[in-house]
Amino acid sequence: MGLLLLLTSTLLSSYFLPGSVVNAQSLFSIRDITLSIEPRNDVTRDTNVTLRCKATVNFGSEALSRVYTIYKDSNTVYTKTSSTSEDLLYPLSEARVSNTGKYTCKINIEGKQITSRAKKLTVTGLSKPVLHLNKGVVTEGEEITAKCTAPGETGSFYFYFYEDSTDILDKQVNSNQAEAKLHFSSAGIHRIHCAYTVLITPDSFKSEESNTVTVSVKEHPVNAVLEILPQSKIYEGDQLFISCSVRNALHTFKSSHLYLSRGNQLLSRGDTKVNHSSVALAKDPGEFECRLEMGDVVKFDTKTISVTELFAVPTLTMSPAEVFQREYMTLTCKSESSASEKLDREELTYTLDPPGSRLISKGTGIFSGSAFLYDFNYTCVAQAKGIVKHSETLTVRPKVPVSTPKISVVGSAVLGQPFQILCQSDNGSLPINYTLLKGFDQLSTTIVKQPFQHALFTLSINKPDEISKFMCEAKNRNKEAPLSKRLNATVIVPLTHPILTVIPDLPDISEGDDLFLICGVKGSPPVTFKWYRVGNEQPLYTTTSNKNNTDYQVHSLSKEHSGVYYCEAVNHANNVSSDHVTIEVRLALWKKVLIGGFCLLAVSVLVVVCVLCFRSKRVRVGGAAVSVWSERPPEEANDEESSMVSNEPDVEYTEVVHPRPVDPARVPLRKGTDTVYSELQNSPHGAADHHDYQGSVEYAELNSEQPEINSYGLEVNNHQDLPVPVD
Repeated sequence: MGLLLLLTSTLLSSYFLPGSVVNAQSLFSIRDITLSIEPRNDVTRDTNVTLRCKATVNFGSEALSRVYTIYKDSNTVYTKTSSTSEDLLYPLSEARVSNTGKYTCKINIEGKQITSRAKKLTVTGLSKPVLHLNKGVVTEGEEITAKCTAPGETGSFYFYFYEDSTDILDKQVNSNQAEAKLHFSSAGIHRIHCAYTVLITPDSFKSEESNTVTVSVKEHPVNAVLEILPQSKIYEGDQLFISCSVRNALHTFKSSHLYLSRGNQLLSRGDTKVNHSSVALAKDPGEFECRLEMGDVVKFDTKTISVTELFAVPTLTMSPAEVFQREYMTLTCKSESSASEKLDREELTYTLDPPGSRLISKGTGIFSGSAFLYDFNYTCVAQAKGIVKHSETLTVRPKVPVSTPKISVVGSAVLGQPFQILCQSDNGSLPINYTLLKGFDQLSTTIVKQPFQHALFTLSINKPDEISKFMCEAKNRNKEAPLSKRLNATVIVPLTHPILTVIPDLPDISEGDDLFLICGVKGSPPVTFKWYRVGNEQPLYTTTSNKNNTDYQVHSLSKEHSGVYYCEAVNHANNVSSDHVTIEVRLALWKKVLIGGFCLLAVSVLVVVCVLCFRSKRVRVGGAAVSVWSERPPEEANDEESSMVSNEPDVEYTEVVHPRPVDPARVPLRKGTDTVYSELQNSPHGAADHHDYQGSVEYAELNSEQPEINSYGLEVNNHQDLPVPVD
């Protein structure tokens, strides 16, 4: 029983271990955290500011360990651990400008953390700086210590020290005061003040100016002395003697240095005295300086001298102003002025540099000769009493005479249309005057001044042979100008209105024929001919010819070739089209004959059918009697009267009707109707003439199935098939 109780107690104790309690206490939730600035975000200097960090946390009955951190511009400025739910307060007593920035608050509970939004605190107002100097009276070069303080300010500072309004020294420190060592190189009263700037990234705040402190600087007794001989009326070539020394030297200065200079050129240096000699030149700077440096003390003495020119710098000129290759020229070298009281004109000599210029001296400063074929630089050298002066360099650029021009046509010359003529020389210095001539009459002049400019003339001609009358003249100097050859160019004659000729003639065009469409124009070849059929955009045929006409052939015409045709001619001048020609392809001859034959056959058949129909109406069926019908002229005049009245023969018509034979076996049957025509001429004696067929005409109509005519023994005009006429 006791063992059971011990086991139960052990199990219960293990269930309520401290770790389990912690797990129960770890049940929490950080809902929010805020940061506020009291009393406000923008304050003035010396205001007591409090940053309040308030966190909202849900948790159990036991308090949690909270770690608060305050940041300024992402830098940690304060950290505190608390087990209460009270707000964290971070005081900023007597706030300064250095407290300006963006603040955030972060809470961390058992690894879970949250950060508030940033709040910006702005503090304005800086204290006035205070300046203090360790000495108020000093000697030139003596050092003083200046101390500038920003009372009560914190942060990073930049201090500025001023002499009057000039910034003489800057210094950056992390404390609210800075010291500077100052030196004054000139005697007199110097006023010093300072200021500072508090650096707050990315801004800065500058203070007002400090109090002004006056420093009295006494002049140092040591001086630099400069002496120049001669002192006046110095001419070029005179010898100058220059001395630089120290006056009232003191042994208190362990080191001193003298410097003698002319302009920016250092002539000499030394410790106590410096001497220098040189030849006076008008071109050299006239200001000399003697400078003494003793530690921070600087003393100097300056003097300016005026040097009179012995002779002026020579000038070199050329005559004439423009010269052509191998032409005669003259160079003149001359000094415009000279010191006559010191220099005779004969003492002044002139030479040309370089010596190998091949120009001959014709007098003092005069040089003549032929110009080179290329550019050449000349310099004049004037000398007197050891003074040498050079003129500015004169570059002689001999001009190139213009070469014989060439004349040509730009593009094509079309009769009656404007075109351009180009005149151009291969060589010649600009500017060049180009003149266009027709025959020997001047038409126009163009001046070419630039290298890529062209002499172009625009004109037109009305006859092809006019083109050979044009010439060109080129001129770039006052001499005879060369003439070009006569213009040799092809003149393109525009095409006339083309004529489209059709072979064979339009009415004779039939199927199966070969068609020739001949297109002819007048104008300059080559000519491109194109044939078109109305309705087709593309040409039927295109060819280029050096002749003024050519043809397009269509073999074995058919009805599909009927249509409207025209031709087009093109050369380098224009594009022309012919009139439209309508071509109708008719039926072939054999088709016409065949159709005519069919028509005649059809008419014949129709006539036969009509005759048969007419005959069938007059047939008398039955009876063996023969009905004979005879018609004669009603006149009963005698033969003589008849012959006298008219020579026309009498015409007699007889109709014979044959009945069916009694015995059909004896007479062969004839199907259809036989019509027999007999022509009888009545002679004046009443006898029939069998040889003359110009008399009366007798016709007999035989009904079908008539007996043979031979059985009746009748014969008319030797035609056995015709019946015998009945009186």
